[in-house]
Amino acid sequence: MADFTGMDHDGGVGNSYSYIFGPIMAFAGLGILVLLLRWTFSRGGSLVAAPARPGAPEEYGLLVPVAQPATYIEGEMLRRKLEDGAIRATLVQTVDGPRVMVWPNDESAARRIVTRMR
Repeated sequence: MADFTGMDHDGGVGNSYSYIFGPIMAFAGLGILVLLLRWTFSRGGSLVAAPARPGAPEEYGLLVPVAQPATYIEGEMLRRKLEDGAIRATLVQTVDGPRVMVWPNDESAARRIVTRMR
């Protein structure tokens, strides 16, 4: 069927909604893209853990320093020796250098083992 312009209704001329639908979809897509980019590049909580910063020997909660090794390697050897003696120990890098830390209940036994090693 032809109208007064001579064009058939099926011949490529759309309805009046197509002129508003295209720009609305473009702005909606752009808005979604803006939201995704803001979320992606926003500052704040990261999923990657921050590197550990050294603290003072007193900043490690209940843990007590029992040895002050000269090097990190010496500290690791001390820590392993304490673990061989069934004492839970950890080696931390403090602002004053490496320290071997234990729980307060294990302090006296750990100090005996450390003094035997030296």
